[in-house]
Amino acid sequence: MALVLSLNPSLEKWYWINDFDIGKSFIVKDFKYTIGGGGINVAKVINGFNEPVAVMGFAGGNSGMYIERELDRMSIVNKFIPIEEDSANTVRIIRENNIYTEIVEEGPSVSSYYVSQLYELYKELILKEDLICVCGDLPRGLPTDILSDLIILATKYNKKFFLSAKGEYLKAGIKTIPYFACLTKEELECYLGFSVETNLEVIQAGKYLSNDGIEVLMLFLGKDDVYVFHDGYIYMIRIPNIEVMNPIGVRDSMVGGYIVSLMREYDFEFTLKMSVACGLSNGLVAEPGKVDMVSMKRIMNDLVIIRSQF
Repeated sequence: MALVLSLNPSLEKWYWINDFDIGKSFIVKDFKYTIGGGGINVAKVINGFNEPVAVMGFAGGNSGMYIERELDRMSIVNKFIPIEEDSANTVRIIRENNIYTEIVEEGPSVSSYYVSQLYELYKELILKEDLICVCGDLPRGLPTDILSDLIILATKYNKKFFLSAKGEYLKAGIKTIPYFACLTKEELECYLGFSVETNLEVIQAGKYLSNDGIEVLMLFLGKDDVYVFHDGYIYMIRIPNIEVMNPIGVRDSMVGGYIVSLMREYDFEFTLKMSVACGLSNGLVAEPGKVDMVSMKRIMNDLVIIRSQF
């Protein structure tokens, strides 16, 4: 089973309003509620392949209770630390041509009291799982080195740690050498402290991080190619021309697809294709973390991998 940490989960409210514009009032008939956040999106992908997954993190208020109920409904094992403040809400308004407006609450602030509870729960749960993942934004109040601490504990017990985060948390986590890290172009540039423009610069940056000891480094460059660095080789995955409806969950779904492939012991290049295809397939639908198996398989067949040595 995989253990996914969703430290800042959210209740997501979707409204489809074709003639949406600012400064007007609308009565909405087409809407739905879902749950999200990077970690939950990863868990939804894993669960969609009928592979076992558990989710842990922080949850508070009515939004937190809704998140827990939805995970129960999906038969996803979940153990959240209850906090005082409400979990975040996200509002997405979709109009014609899949143009969407997103309003994201800042989310809760988590005190050291609840952080200590998280550490205790984590120490208990990682003994039972082989694959550990942290994905998505983190709530306010967490210590900068929290991901570093989680990676160190996972490494101590010979667990594979998957890291997908931002800002100072990403920097601290990368320095602790997780098994797997997935970065966007913006996150790579933030970590390095300078811009990366050409393919050669991307490759040099990837080699720099990979040589530090990260076993699998994935650089997701949006509509451009995906670069993966592993075992002395660079894998460039050419992305076909696909019109993405919603890019929000693409990276999360890639991580989820990779974890599923690892659980099933697929070979490395098949794993890369499945990972990228899961992400792109999710981009074709509105809901983050939802993968259509038909489109995923079609995309897999269209992907081209070019392998070269460092």
